[in-house]
Amino acid sequence: MKGLKLLSLVVPAYKQEKTIIEDIKNLDRILSSFSNRHEIIVVVDGFLDKTFERAKTIESKAIKVVGYEKNHGKGYAVKYGVLKAQGDIIGFIDAGMDLDPSGIIVALNLMENNKADIVVGSKLHPDSKVNYPFVRKIFSCGYRTLNNVLFGFNVKDTQTGFKFFRKKVAKDVFSRILVKRFAFDIEVLAVAYKLGFRRIYETPIKLDFSRESSITSGSFWKIILHMLWDTVAVFYRLKILHYYDKIVQ
Repeated sequence: MKGLKLLSLVVPAYKQEKTIIEDIKNLDRILSSFSNRHEIIVVVDGFLDKTFERAKTIESKAIKVVGYEKNHGKGYAVKYGVLKAQGDIIGFIDAGMDLDPSGIIVALNLMENNKADIVVGSKLHPDSKVNYPFVRKIFSCGYRTLNNVLFGFNVKDTQTGFKFFRKKVAKDVFSRILVKRFAFDIEVLAVAYKLGFRRIYETPIKLDFSRESSITSGSFWKIILHMLWDTVAVFYRLKILHYYDKIVQ
């Protein structure tokens, strides 16, 4: 990517002790293949297993491993990493590598060619290759419609953990977000849109959702309820309280 001095990639990690070393080394190899300089910021979201200790054993100047004792949620972890990042472009990708990181170069080229503020990975992009449970597809469709009505931005897939931001956008937006867990992606996009960062593009992804599904258990539907609650809370802060307008950077 022309003119890119430093790329920062935040990786929130929660109970990834079995794969964290392989995952981060793979990311480092891929980023090294097309970027002159990059940093990978691994944020261990709670010292609940040996993820932190094992990540710390990776010997690379490009890899920074940080974390904290208590689990706070993915949104908190991503914000924690983004606010520490120094790159011209700052992005994040889920740990576990259900998402193929080779798509990063496509996302960065899309950002450069369109002078984008934000590029988001989309399961619904025509060039995406996705192995994803049908029930989740149905929920995503309904949730997308709800978000379009509430917030006005026409992003087909808001929830994929694969997003990239210009540095100013990332710092302005993430310094304001409050949601720690289930709807932080929506808050990020809603606040960005509110602040005038509206050049948002979707990029294809390769996703193999290989984790055990919780759809048939109560936990999936509990998460859905939490997401809806958090989404309504974002709308209330944005449209009623005008909370995000009051924060001075």
